[in-house]
Amino acid sequence: MWRLVARLRPCQASRRNGWDPRMALPLIAVIGTGGTISSLGTSSLDVIDYSDFGTRLDVGQVLDRVPEAREVANLLPIAFRSVVSTAIGPAEWQELRALIDGLPARHPGLAGVVVLHGTATLEETAFFLNLTLSVAIPVVLVGAQRPASALGSDGGMNIVAALRVAASDAVRGMGVLVVLNDEIHPARDVVKMSTTRLQTFRSPDYGALGHVDGDGVHVFRAPLRRHAPDSEFAGWAGAWPRVDIILSYAGADGALIAAAVAAGAKGIVSAGLAPGIPTPAEAVALLAAARSGVVIVQCSRAASGRVARRRHLTEVGFVPGSDFSPQKARILLALALTRTQDVAAIGAIFEAY
Repeated sequence: MWRLVARLRPCQASRRNGWDPRMALPLIAVIGTGGTISSLGTSSLDVIDYSDFGTRLDVGQVLDRVPEAREVANLLPIAFRSVVSTAIGPAEWQELRALIDGLPARHPGLAGVVVLHGTATLEETAFFLNLTLSVAIPVVLVGAQRPASALGSDGGMNIVAALRVAASDAVRGMGVLVVLNDEIHPARDVVKMSTTRLQTFRSPDYGALGHVDGDGVHVFRAPLRRHAPDSEFAGWAGAWPRVDIILSYAGADGALIAAAVAAGAKGIVSAGLAPGIPTPAEAVALLAAARSGVVIVQCSRAASGRVARRRHLTEVGFVPGSDFSPQKARILLALALTRTQDVAAIGAIFEAY
């Protein structure tokens, strides 16, 4: 359960003639979920073992370590979780979505929301929110590649950049965003590309939306596909259908596909060999799964590029995964399955989003 953190420290700037400088700053809610950005290692050089042997701060404590954050926004800290992001999944996504959707009514004048999140599943949380939020205010997810205690930690500057983006009129109407390393990315496109490098989040085919520089937020393109709040999934809550991802590799058979069907999968995302082709044995198993009523989305294990609507996919009744990463295709397929099991209708959803 989330809670509002009471640690609201006043701005250090002086007041003149009764004017409170905080009134000129936008009100931004900062939701803490844990992750590297809230972690402390055993030393300033611990950038590997902190997750298993270090400690985690709550959102108020994280912000206390970045006093510059209060120079760019009035902060409303909210403690949601304090976990590694590998522990965040559909149940937590739904709770987080409901929390964010309710904030503007409880806090009139709220300009935006920043979510502090671990980087392992950050892109998936961002994409779920991008499809299901009902609010139009900017929502920005931010993380760090180095813990708060590390020499050269990126967390502080990432937080300041995320606050600036969440408060910017330039990003309104663009859906959920991800901000790290001075770059602004759309939730739909961004993926984590590196385990530990600071430039880990990239939008492979299309590039960043813009940058956060010393003189402000600069946006150069906008997402064109449907997203929150103008989404048929806005406000969604309910039972999460099982959808599994099967990664292709040379010589793969159909055992994992059969196991997914036996486990009750309603959908399967095939992360096929580029350009989106399973092995012959997998193809047989996928076709059998489709004939049993399981919806198949064909993606690629490659880091970029589209899986086009080629003739074979149409003939066997598979949904082409377009340019979605397998992990994002899984989220969209699961939500689509809460609306329909018709393959053509699900294909239209993939083309729209």
